[in-house]
Amino acid sequence: MFDVEPIIADHKDVIHDVVFDYYGRRMATCSSDQTVKIWDEDEQGKWAVTSSWKAHSGSIWRVSWANPEFGQVIATCSFDRTASVWEEVMGDKVSTPNAPTRRWVRRTTLVDSRTSVTDVEFAPKYLGLLLATASADGIIRIYEAPDIMNLSQWPVQHEIANKLSLSCLSWNTSTYMVTQLLAAGSDESATPTGKVFLFDYSENARKCVKIETVNDITDPVTDVAFAPNAGRTFHMLAVASKDLYIVNIRGVTDATGKSKLDLQTLKFSEHNCPVWRVCWNMLATMLISTGDDGCVRIWRMNYTRQWKCAAVLKAEGSGPTYEPNPTTPTLATTASATAKFYKKGTIGNQVPWH
Repeated sequence: MFDVEPIIADHKDVIHDVVFDYYGRRMATCSSDQTVKIWDEDEQGKWAVTSSWKAHSGSIWRVSWANPEFGQVIATCSFDRTASVWEEVMGDKVSTPNAPTRRWVRRTTLVDSRTSVTDVEFAPKYLGLLLATASADGIIRIYEAPDIMNLSQWPVQHEIANKLSLSCLSWNTSTYMVTQLLAAGSDESATPTGKVFLFDYSENARKCVKIETVNDITDPVTDVAFAPNAGRTFHMLAVASKDLYIVNIRGVTDATGKSKLDLQTLKFSEHNCPVWRVCWNMLATMLISTGDDGCVRIWRMNYTRQWKCAAVLKAEGSGPTYEPNPTTPTLATTASATAKFYKKGTIGNQVPWH
């Protein structure tokens, strides 16, 4: 059901991030070799590098695509304490007819951080062209491009200070309950406290503030990812830590009539090792996680609304790909366990069929 196809990336060092664009037809990779590569998929489904350049003077941790409504724009962040915004532009035509060259131009460099910038992510389209960065100094900075036609200007709109260093962040793409929900995780290991934080924009304070801490996750966190909201009445946040976690976030009203968030944390230990990355499919029906075991695990929700590992993909040469075979109830068993029948009456004076 699942096939593994290796791609020769030609990076000279560890690849830290692989991100698809909005349509899934382009891909960006970044590495400790200080380069970014842009990949395009051809009509045969093969991936090829169409652009490659040195983007920073240190290891590049993350890359993020902006919504295509704003053009072909990416952001990168690095150990060199900066984040950069890049835009693809068309150059002069080459020898091939009607085939202009494409190159990526650095539009701005964000130099506000005094430490390594560990994550960068564009906000959902409905918020405008916003960009959030997380730094090892524990500060989240939110930038905004006031003029989408001039990407050289990115003033800081909000700065959110935290006591712990930050390793990752994720925007919530839904406006349900909270209009500007942002999650961040910390990889700090010395303090046995909650390592995942939720932030929202406060109209009263006119700034982004921390509204909740996920106290059930106390191990260092390497990645967080909000699930796309496809009509649910709650939010799901995947967390990569010592184990895999899914945090269900619901809005409730307390006795005083004040709204607050109710958090339910689910833990999955099948990796048996630290988990490094998590991501969702478009409808949030599948969750993908990777770990130190060199495996990619695909999770699906079963008929009882519980998340189960549906497949384990192994890298080439490390063993076969397999799919777990949990005991699946038959249709008759499922029906007898979940269906109830009630006698509503008796049919009398039946008319024979003609």
